[in-house]
Amino acid sequence: MHLVYPAVLSALLFCTGLYGVLARRNAILVLMSVELMLNAVNLNLVAFDVWLSRTAEETLHSGQALTLFTIAIAAAEIGIGLAIVLAVHRNRGTSDIDKLRDTAEGPDKDGPDSGAPAARKADDQAGEKAEATA
Repeated sequence: MHLVYPAVLSALLFCTGLYGVLARRNAILVLMSVELMLNAVNLNLVAFDVWLSRTAEETLHSGQALTLFTIAIAAAEIGIGLAIVLAVHRNRGTSDIDKLRDTAEGPDKDGPDSGAPAARKADDQAGEKAEATA
């Protein structure tokens, strides 16, 4: 089997996952897209490991070992990520990423309507008095 077939399939899977991460608004769908990207990387690792082991007569199979490590990390990531998404959904009532980002930022306390220029002016005057006495 040629190396091109799994490499093209891996690129298509990765691009599909990347599109899902960039275009989706639901946090669970974003996590699924990240998993799709990790699976594309795993496919690439195994394909290159098989291709290199044929040429180098090597029995180490480091690509397959790294794939197992990546699968373990992905399982932990999806477990923790899903727990966080469920906790946020219970507290806020939504898993929409844009709504969560808007509520996390909150109102701007140092905005132009909060009287911040007057506070800065008082700080500048106090700084000038301290320089004059020094």
